[in-house]
Amino acid sequence: MKTKTRVLIVDDSALIRLLLKEILDGDPEIEVIATAEDPIEAREKIKRYNPDVITLDVEMPKMDGITFLRNLMRLRPMPVVMISTLTAAGADVTLKALELGAFDYICKPSADIKNSLADYADDIIEKVKGAARSNVRAAMQPQKIATATPVSTNDLYEVIAIGASTGGTEAIKQVLKALPVGLPPIVMTQHIPAAFSTSFAKRLDSESDINVFEVTSPMELEPGCAYLAPGDKHLFVRRQSGRLMGSLLTSEKVNRHRPAVDVLFQSLADTCGKKVVCALLTGMGADGAAGMLDIRNSGGFTIAQDEASSVVWGMPGAAVAMNAAMKVLPLSKVPAGIIRAISR
Repeated sequence: MKTKTRVLIVDDSALIRLLLKEILDGDPEIEVIATAEDPIEAREKIKRYNPDVITLDVEMPKMDGITFLRNLMRLRPMPVVMISTLTAAGADVTLKALELGAFDYICKPSADIKNSLADYADDIIEKVKGAARSNVRAAMQPQKIATATPVSTNDLYEVIAIGASTGGTEAIKQVLKALPVGLPPIVMTQHIPAAFSTSFAKRLDSESDINVFEVTSPMELEPGCAYLAPGDKHLFVRRQSGRLMGSLLTSEKVNRHRPAVDVLFQSLADTCGKKVVCALLTGMGADGAAGMLDIRNSGGFTIAQDEASSVVWGMPGAAVAMNAAMKVLPLSKVPAGIIRAISR
């Protein structure tokens, strides 16, 4: 008989605790074993109940969620799903939580919480189940990646593309930090809410030598720069007067996501053909795998992150399964893999 995923809910709001418990207990594969209103109570209940997954609020009395998460990951690493507010401040704190090893986050609406949170029930259940299966070691131990050797731009490849989801905010950051300036333009799609993408782009820009922009309107893609899809809009690449342009779509979700990696990758296969290097990093689901296969079939160079270094080997695993990846590399070797492809 399959064992249920045992969850501890930590939140100072009695309403949030009740709603999350109702949502999670409604799934036959999940059991909420306890709730706690602050980290001090949570600490005792972790010892008593030994949960498989914790949902953790950011703002709580007695100890904030980030301090508790930092201590937890140091003393007793386990899968944690953060409960975050959809605000700029909430984005900064959530990105910090992911940096410390949190698996993922659930966005807490600021109004009509009861009905709004229920709308995210399937997403909440999926993330808790994903957390139970996740690679906690990969989430909490950012890999040491040596800075790749600088290169000069050439005409063999004209664009680099990166796609990611769960675990991807840290994975993309690690890759960008290791890439040198002087590369072809980099376009990136990370599954992220609209309220978080601006903060994520700023964080990437501040922590790498490459200039990083969030695409908010059509932008010409320049060498030495990286361009991030905004939350809730698809990023695609087209050619205008011979120049590559990053453009936006607000069409239907693809693979349940907007932005979707497949939209970006498929546009590159159509627009740039064999002049694309793409990397598909950690994430749940299969978004990006079909687009990566299109790029490979068009003559481009494709890299998938390996299972051991992925927080979740869903998207890159799907690409490997359909033979879309020419190279399967640990995250620590993805930047060098990109450079080697460009230098061929």
